[in-house]
Amino acid sequence: MEVDFAGKTFDLINRLTGEITPIVVFVAILPYSQYIYAEGMESTKEMQWIEVNNNALEAFGGVPAIVVCDNCKQAVIANKDWIQPELNQDHAEWAEHNHTVILPAKVWKPRFKSSVENAVGILEKGFFHDLEERRYFSLEQFNKDLWEKLEELNDDPFKKKEHCRSYYWAEEKEDLMTLPSTRYHYMERATAKVSSDFHVRFDNAHYSVDKAYLHKKVVIRATASVVKIFSFEGELIIEWPRATYRGEWKTDSNRLPKNYEDFSEWNSTYFIRKASTVGSNTTEVIKRIQKSRKLEVQTYRLCVGVLGFTKKYSRLALEECCRRALAAEITTYTYIKNTIGAVAEELGTEGYNTEKNKKRNEGSYIMDSSYSDIEKLLNRSRILADQSGKEAQR
Repeated sequence: MEVDFAGKTFDLINRLTGEITPIVVFVAILPYSQYIYAEGMESTKEMQWIEVNNNALEAFGGVPAIVVCDNCKQAVIANKDWIQPELNQDHAEWAEHNHTVILPAKVWKPRFKSSVENAVGILEKGFFHDLEERRYFSLEQFNKDLWEKLEELNDDPFKKKEHCRSYYWAEEKEDLMTLPSTRYHYMERATAKVSSDFHVRFDNAHYSVDKAYLHKKVVIRATASVVKIFSFEGELIIEWPRATYRGEWKTDSNRLPKNYEDFSEWNSTYFIRKASTVGSNTTEVIKRIQKSRKLEVQTYRLCVGVLGFTKKYSRLALEECCRRALAAEITTYTYIKNTIGAVAEELGTEGYNTEKNKKRNEGSYIMDSSYSDIEKLLNRSRILADQSGKEAQR
């Protein structure tokens, strides 16, 4: 089996934010039959690399004696002389698990993996043009379309041979080794601290844990499909399906305290009061952000992010940016992040949290709404007036 990445990438569009991330296409081929397998990947980290190699073996229906790969970092650490290449430990363990051998191609020598190089060329000059014209909002839909096109390609007769790729693959499959009873699972390990919103962040997604672990450190162990969170003592706290897109929230409201909104420093009132020190537009943006998710607790980090821009930019810049967000009806953290820099540029030195603006930015403090009650203010004015009158009489 020969494997490589295609040079052509595709756009994956986030439905909520409009953010575009690239889809990289993994390509594998059995050289005798020229039977091709391909799969779109949102990430090319070691875990996803192991997963697509697993999928290729299953698609081919067995394990080849040799796997020839490119010198990508997911597979090879060093390959200076080709004689003794140093393999990535996870990829080496994958090969051992499947009883196959990894033989990296010689650096800058495409002929060592000519079959997969040719396959990539066929895809890029062929139906990749059709896929490029479509808009994709999920990796699943992209792969569905990709596999339909691949099935057609593998069933199309060769121009210079009597049969098609699928025909010769049926022969080649007889010489493949049997697949192991279980797939090799790459295991990521990490530690994290449970935040005030009862979630831990892992691989750009958020997973809730039991309220008893608030502000405590936990251990995360993750495969391509499952994220398990353990206490430092080794007790399993919760198990989640792995997030399928960047920024996804996995929240079990049954494990949150019933009064979670008032449970910690982070709550609705806290962020609204903090926003009120910036201005009315910022306050309104924070209120709308808090209503943008199914559970309010899922918005707290967004609130932190928006209000955190005052570390670099002035409150004036943030307030103006929020005014524009309200006018455009795009009250999101991403919009603020992408526009506040331009707003600050327009304002000049007034737009940044420089020494000149430092006192303006740090001079505010949060007051309870009762302090602005009109009756209390009038009563306070009367008291001050009476005191001034008595001073004058003396």
